[in-house]
Amino acid sequence: MNGRLLFQGYRSSIRVTTFAGRSLRSLQASRMLSSILPKAGSEKSHSSSKIRTRGGLVIGLALVATTATIWSQSLASPISNDDERKVTPEELAKHSTGTDCWVAINGKVYDLTEFLPQHPGGRNVILKRAGKDASKVFNPIHPPDAISKFLPADKFVGVLDGELPEEEEVLTDAEIERQERIANKPPLSSMFNVYDFEYVAQNILDEAAWAYYSSAADDEITLRENHFAYNKVFFRPRILVDVTNIELETEMLGIKTSAPFYISATALAKLGHPEGEVGIAKGAGRGDIIQMISTLASCSLDETVAAAKEGQSQWFQLYVNSDREVAYNMIKHCEELGIKGIFVTVDAPSLGNREKDRRMKFTEDTDVDLSGDGKTEVNRSNGAAAALSSFIDTAVTWKDIAEFKRRTNLPIVIKGIQRTEDVILAAEHGVDGVVLSNHGGRQLDGAPPSLQVLAECMPVLRQRGLDKKLEVFVDGGIRRGTDIMKALCLGAKGVGLGRPFLYANSAYGPDGVEKAIDILKYELIMNMRLLGVTKISDLSPEFVDTRPLFGLTANDRLFNNNYLDIEYPKFKDE
Repeated sequence: MNGRLLFQGYRSSIRVTTFAGRSLRSLQASRMLSSILPKAGSEKSHSSSKIRTRGGLVIGLALVATTATIWSQSLASPISNDDERKVTPEELAKHSTGTDCWVAINGKVYDLTEFLPQHPGGRNVILKRAGKDASKVFNPIHPPDAISKFLPADKFVGVLDGELPEEEEVLTDAEIERQERIANKPPLSSMFNVYDFEYVAQNILDEAAWAYYSSAADDEITLRENHFAYNKVFFRPRILVDVTNIELETEMLGIKTSAPFYISATALAKLGHPEGEVGIAKGAGRGDIIQMISTLASCSLDETVAAAKEGQSQWFQLYVNSDREVAYNMIKHCEELGIKGIFVTVDAPSLGNREKDRRMKFTEDTDVDLSGDGKTEVNRSNGAAAALSSFIDTAVTWKDIAEFKRRTNLPIVIKGIQRTEDVILAAEHGVDGVVLSNHGGRQLDGAPPSLQVLAECMPVLRQRGLDKKLEVFVDGGIRRGTDIMKALCLGAKGVGLGRPFLYANSAYGPDGVEKAIDILKYELIMNMRLLGVTKISDLSPEFVDTRPLFGLTANDRLFNNNYLDIEYPKFKDE
């Protein structure tokens, strides 16, 4: 693959002995190995130039549904620990089929038989653990309270009484290679820009996790144009200005912050790093940057907030549940936790067609015969979309926004606006802000680049006297300090970055997040000096030329080198 790191090493299989869910690992990167998902049954030719490891994303996709359902299953009874039944390993092992499926998780046994058909990652990942301990698979990417909030009480069978037998698990050659890359990854000090984090993450993540993080909708045109739009805006530098002292501090929604960017909400951060959103919270706190927490986070909201240092500000990204009481209760809980703003996502009434992600999931599930007759074609590729559509309401309207405003004094921001007319409506409805966003290109392919919408809407808002009524944020495609400056010049109050911080956290944990923040701040300071401005409020339309924005696309080699083309279907002998 173009641009991939190549590390040499032995190619023989390594056996990892597990006992009662614990592993003895001889590889140097044992910390990352704890988050590896099972490779049993993996069959992939080592001759392929792309490395594919089974397991990672199917569980991640399951979490999309699981975490969503945590908040939507408001009528489900919590798991009770009263009168706990004892389940021996021998009894657990008897329940290991598709019609009778028990698993042990953290010393407790659950009956997942009825959940098998609903599992968006396919039944296979659960059935491989049927009658066994699934803790090693479950723990790395699920919130600690997922089981207690998700499963009805009658699905709790009892407490595991005794030790499970030893189980051998074989690491494939591909997984051995990945572990070698983790052990030999570049030092954090060699990260000079946020593309570097993306490059490292691309090389150390399980390929399924990478597909989930990097994928976008359909032909991924909007994904690419989100970034390319910034290359079409040029600066008009001012000279002979004293630029000795540069001030990056600003306010967003009345919150003081050290720089005009924030960490945008992203789901399933534990797919990349064991600390997940908690690690991002730690890095954001060190860098004094606001973190937006996703409804679909792999860490619970409570533990992510608890990881913040004193005085650290966090926002919450809300997917509106079809049961409005769930949404109202979440807003109330955000108030109790000290969250500083609610960002209502409105661009995802259903999941976009993310083919990289879907193709990976289909590959993971091809050895499961869901039809029962071995012949019937079964659609295995829309599980996550179905799970999301059952959780996120497709009937959210402006009336809901008004109701949210009525129920809370927290700032209400609409996230996912993609045209000027809706920005005007948002201002007229009295929201505190909008995020011009197309979900990182993951929803409607062909939606306009966020920067283009910004350039179109701000003159209209100024003309109508609406620009002071709400704050305008933008996300999607931002990779440089100069990108941030261009957005601010065009009228954005602040900008959000999602994937870059997800990659930084995946590669280096909280230290990576902090380093990415430092890199962007350094680029801002340096380029503000070169532009001839000394503070954020100086940035205005006079410093940019937007005429090329609606013209040809400039080539960006760093972006292109990291971008992976959508794969075609593979022939059976490949």
